[in-house]
Amino acid sequence: MFKKILIANRGEIACRVAATARRLGIQTVAVYSDADHDAQHVQACDEAVHIGGSAPRDSYLQWERILAAAKQTGAQAVHPGYGFLSENEAFAQACADAGVVFIGPPPSAIQAMGLKAESKRLMEAAGVPLVPGYHGADQDPALLKREAGRIGYPVLIKASAGGGGKGMRAVYSAEEFDAALASCKREAISSFGDDAVLIERYVQKPRHIEIQVFGDTQGDCVYLFERDCSVQRRHQKVLEEAPAPSMTPERRAQMGEAAVAAAKAVGYVGAGTVEFIAEQDGRFYFMEMNTRLQVEHPVTEAITGQDLVEWQLRVASGEPLPLRQSELRMQGHAIEARICAENPDAGFLPATGSLDVARWPEHVAFQRGDVRIDAGVREGDAISPFYDSMIAKLIVWGEDRAQALSRLDAALRDTHIVGLQTNVAFLRRCAATASFANADLDTGLIERERAALFDQPGLPLRISAAAVVAHTLAVEGAAQSTDPWSARDGWRLFGSATRRFDLEAGGAHHEVLLSRHHRGGMTLTFEGEAMDFAVQSADIETHELFLDEGRIRVKTYAQGERVAVFTADGSAVLTEVDLIAHAGDGPTEGGRLTAPMPGKLVAFLAKAGDTVTKGQPLAVMEAMKMEHTISSPRDGKVAELLFAVGDQVGDGAELLKLEA
Repeated sequence: MFKKILIANRGEIACRVAATARRLGIQTVAVYSDADHDAQHVQACDEAVHIGGSAPRDSYLQWERILAAAKQTGAQAVHPGYGFLSENEAFAQACADAGVVFIGPPPSAIQAMGLKAESKRLMEAAGVPLVPGYHGADQDPALLKREAGRIGYPVLIKASAGGGGKGMRAVYSAEEFDAALASCKREAISSFGDDAVLIERYVQKPRHIEIQVFGDTQGDCVYLFERDCSVQRRHQKVLEEAPAPSMTPERRAQMGEAAVAAAKAVGYVGAGTVEFIAEQDGRFYFMEMNTRLQVEHPVTEAITGQDLVEWQLRVASGEPLPLRQSELRMQGHAIEARICAENPDAGFLPATGSLDVARWPEHVAFQRGDVRIDAGVREGDAISPFYDSMIAKLIVWGEDRAQALSRLDAALRDTHIVGLQTNVAFLRRCAATASFANADLDTGLIERERAALFDQPGLPLRISAAAVVAHTLAVEGAAQSTDPWSARDGWRLFGSATRRFDLEAGGAHHEVLLSRHHRGGMTLTFEGEAMDFAVQSADIETHELFLDEGRIRVKTYAQGERVAVFTADGSAVLTEVDLIAHAGDGPTEGGRLTAPMPGKLVAFLAKAGDTVTKGQPLAVMEAMKMEHTISSPRDGKVAELLFAVGDQVGDGAELLKLEA
């Protein structure tokens, strides 16, 4: 076993590897960028080495610096995590040349499976089922379009060197093909340095099922059952579960044996995932192989009771697989939810900002247990535009799928994040849809359930307003002395006292009146409607409201004037306005085309002098490794382009001048 390893990654996977290594008595070395100088993974390791600037290309993709850090610290092996260099055969080869163990497959396996077209040819020779498509080297756009017509629409354009949904577009007609191809190639060259694509038939109502495989240096290979990863947005996974619902033992064996055949065809060593597209009738086709550990590996760990990172370390050190195929068992059901900094109602636009509050559900277990959180951030950390938008992974386990679903809902309910937009409420709605609850799964689930998932009303305003009042009273009560003459509760000997609260929510102003009666009791008046009101506060964050609706448990978190409210039925953020402090504030300028996040300007879709209409796409930005199209906020005429293509722009920067 190794004495010291270097972790060539960041975030939750780096923290996870460090924890497993520590348990095995292995020392760890972290690498970090300018943006990550105080990150959690740096604190989790025994040593840390700075490797460059905040952008991945200036740090985590600089494998020469990572190898230099390994030599400098005496690390015997490098764990690449997932993403960045984890599937880079040049890095794996450089490690081998330097006498440092790459904790992953050999470079030849990465190369063979890294190019989708080549991997399809290998799989065909190994007898693994394939989706009809074009996997050739000729990348002439006219030829690609002809091949798409031959295969028959809809087709899927996929970056040959890609993964994670980047450089991938579904195309439903020949008229859409040229624009989709150009976008795929731009995204592919940016993410992978290679704009080659392949074309495949787009399977209707497909399920995305993947098999976890593991090979050792003695030539043995096993599969650790399957995961269903069908629930996706923009070809990226949202919810993953194991085992796959409705999977028969016979089909499981067929897919597992096909996955092992795929791995053996390239001499695979270590953890890998063979991904299949499955028809609703059970037929399945090889899609790709991820030559690394997957983000969703914890659900496999939950049902097998195995630590896959420990398996990686043991296999890379030359040990045989810990278990044979006949010794592997699975128990119960596990579901993983990816908690991301993003706005689902705005096309899953990534968000940046500070984690002012990050509170996780109770009864968190690191590995096998009811609830597990894998996070690479802490309360107070920043989510930057340089890396993936994922904040944490929430994993639940139950004796069966129904129990796992119940635990997932409870855990998401008790996950409270404040400071930036997240998809927590969306994940909860997604798990509650009829499709997911009844295991009617396919990659179109989110689109099919759109009415139940997007633009939902959220927590009733009267409840969130009452919670803000309760929070303010608790804060004032905590600061109040025991002297009754110093009390600021508005008590009167006769009659009642009324206090006004000015709140803002969704850009609208609301007035709330709190009346205290001399005989005790309070009345809250919201938008002209009076209701009995009482509150019991355990502290300034934890309250029980007593309203006409009954008793409601509430958590509140304040940052300045903004108060975030969480209940079992949803959450809201309101602003308690200090009218005196804001006296003289004027209206802000609207109707401008601004960057919704920091990022790189990829393209302008209009030029100076063009007349445009509201909603027309005007610019394309790249942030958090994805392209985002920005549309015109109103009708107008483009007067001036304020940036050049390729420029880095800040959050809120005006991209172009738009005249009426």
